[in-house]
Amino acid sequence: MNSDSSKISNIQTNKETSIKTILVTGGAGFIGSHLVDRLMIEGHKVICIDDLQTGDISNTLSHHNSVNYEFIDHDVIDTYDVEVDAIYNLACPASLSFIRADPVHSFKTSILGALNALDLAKRRNIPILQASSSEIYGDPERHPQKENYWGNVNPVGERSCYDEGKRGAETLCADYFTQYGVDTKIVRIFNTYGPRMRILDGRVVTNFIVQALKNEDITIRSDGLQTRSFCYVDDLVDGMIRLMNYSGPHLGPVNLGNTSEYTILELAHIILKLTGSKSKITYIAATSDDPLRRQPDTTLAAQSLGWSAKISLEEGLISTINFIEKALSKEN
Repeated sequence: MNSDSSKISNIQTNKETSIKTILVTGGAGFIGSHLVDRLMIEGHKVICIDDLQTGDISNTLSHHNSVNYEFIDHDVIDTYDVEVDAIYNLACPASLSFIRADPVHSFKTSILGALNALDLAKRRNIPILQASSSEIYGDPERHPQKENYWGNVNPVGERSCYDEGKRGAETLCADYFTQYGVDTKIVRIFNTYGPRMRILDGRVVTNFIVQALKNEDITIRSDGLQTRSFCYVDDLVDGMIRLMNYSGPHLGPVNLGNTSEYTILELAHIILKLTGSKSKITYIAATSDDPLRRQPDTTLAAQSLGWSAKISLEEGLISTINFIEKALSKEN
């Protein structure tokens, strides 16, 4: 993992313009790259820090020749210093397959990555948005999940490094706000999908689409009656930017997700219909600590940010299927 500390320390903000210079850690990843696109469209300068462990340099290829874009290959668990006006801290592997491969590094990315980003926000006196997750609710005993619910998380399970890492990052954000007055903003991201998802990342949307396009069996864990609420990436990015730009009284964590709830079995049937696949549905053993229900209460986002998810599941899946179909064709 390459760290170019001299390059990091030499990047400066042009104080003579109204353009903001914004740091996006994990900016070459799925969600991060879509956020970079939006910020660039809005006219900002963007610094992307990513070690490409799970990100892909091609995700931001269209910006590489722009004077307003800078890419730095760096692991966020190591310290860094850039002169910026705001930070979006998104760096962290999210899919179970990557988490299993190196759970210790995953945990360090959440905790040390947040600590380094918060220290930078404190030094520069700038706002920071921390990407948290609906996984902090664990297998919830309340439904739908509101921000004041503390969750039901196994601290020693196979996904605990991610769940507890995000919980710890939230704690650090709360403490930096209370102790140092850092303008911290936390988004709890519910299941998000869209183009640029890695086709082998092990998440349910990509698994089903790849299987359907290959006419392979759609493999559903358990009975398929567990539920998720799927949010298209463009809706999520809009909510993140709205929270970063929010200037009212300090908000605690804010749920961002689509409130439409689907069973995994329903998701499989929708993907089969949209792809015209001949795949059959089969059932395999459930993973440990797999939440039975997941649905956000987004009242706070609606009232404070004027935000709600707009893109329907079918509309978003069509774009995602088209992207994955093209990616698969390049492999053949």
